[in-house]
Amino acid sequence: MSEEEPFTLVMFQREGLSPVPELAKRRMEEPISRLQYPIGPPVWLLTRYDDARAVLGDSDRFSNDYSKLTAGDGLEMLAEMNPGGLGFTDPPDHTRLRKMLTPEFTMRRLRRLETRIDAIITERLDAMEAEMAATGGPVDIVDLFAVPIPSLVISELLGVPYPDRAEFQKLSESRFDFLGDIMGCLAAVQDTLDYLSELVKEQRRNPGDNLLGMLVREHGDNISDEELTGLADGILIGGHETTASMLALGALHLMTEPEHAALVRDGSDKDVNAVVEELLRFLTVVQVAFPRVALEDVEIAGHTIKAGELALCSLSGANRDPKLGVNVDQVQPHRPLPSHVAFGYGLHRCVGAELGRLELRMAYPALLRRFPNLRLAVPFEDLTFRELSIVYGVEKLPVTW
Repeated sequence: MSEEEPFTLVMFQREGLSPVPELAKRRMEEPISRLQYPIGPPVWLLTRYDDARAVLGDSDRFSNDYSKLTAGDGLEMLAEMNPGGLGFTDPPDHTRLRKMLTPEFTMRRLRRLETRIDAIITERLDAMEAEMAATGGPVDIVDLFAVPIPSLVISELLGVPYPDRAEFQKLSESRFDFLGDIMGCLAAVQDTLDYLSELVKEQRRNPGDNLLGMLVREHGDNISDEELTGLADGILIGGHETTASMLALGALHLMTEPEHAALVRDGSDKDVNAVVEELLRFLTVVQVAFPRVALEDVEIAGHTIKAGELALCSLSGANRDPKLGVNVDQVQPHRPLPSHVAFGYGLHRCVGAELGRLELRMAYPALLRRFPNLRLAVPFEDLTFRELSIVYGVEKLPVTW
């Protein structure tokens, strides 16, 4: 590849709701390509569906262990910021921790949150209505709806005290644009870990009726405070900014596609589920999976990724691969497609996927039923989308009705 061509940025670039055409070109012409980074081991970008699943599903030959990922020269600063949790551990630790956590994220267990999630959504819709009445509009969906809902749900899940929830939300918003401000991101990560560490200690002393309290009661000394902090951080990473971005971008799509909005507003649960799944694939807000380090030389589609080198799977590229079906650059609910990789794949697939789905399936219909004439208050071209971020999103989404 040419030195002038910024392939390191292609996986993060978008045009509105879609990846830039260069990513599709790379997937077709050079689906496994070398990225140029000034520090660390060689990194390979994989953009095809099958290749991404081959790497993400191979936990025997590819590692998520954070200490291995940051073992290269020049990565000392990153090595000190190990968040732990499921995302950055390998078996057997990963297997043990996931076995503890998974029962809390089954749909049966999540049902206990439905009443609270419904109340949170209603509160946010009331806030939008009050803002419109007070100012005459427009109203920002990102600020009043998309960001608070997952933040409050996770606060509820983890047992974050009510006085801390606004500050907790700010912390979790500051950690994803690290390509633009790596020092600010690292500081936010550390501040979040420090807060969660104190929260874990309090739950250890007085276990509450929340996920951390239940893990303490059920597993006691079999799970350490450090492990609990890592799990809590992983839930925050996987469930806050990602769901917030999906809520905002999904609402944007529905405002521009009346037929899909009608399915969500007036259709059956099956219709809502179909739209949600297709939006998850189409939008793929988590643009790349956590990097994997090769434990041995591995051949993927005729390329050899050598031991110690990193594989970076473009989830947005994989989910737009024509191999999945025809017209994958369009949203077509109810059509048969292979399983998307918006939540990842394999051993490290997002453990909170069902919680995210639950929030989306509840929030979209509630939004459109409360405001059936919901529409953008500014031209689409005037919207500002997040740049150089693992989690894609829109900065503000002014609406009226």
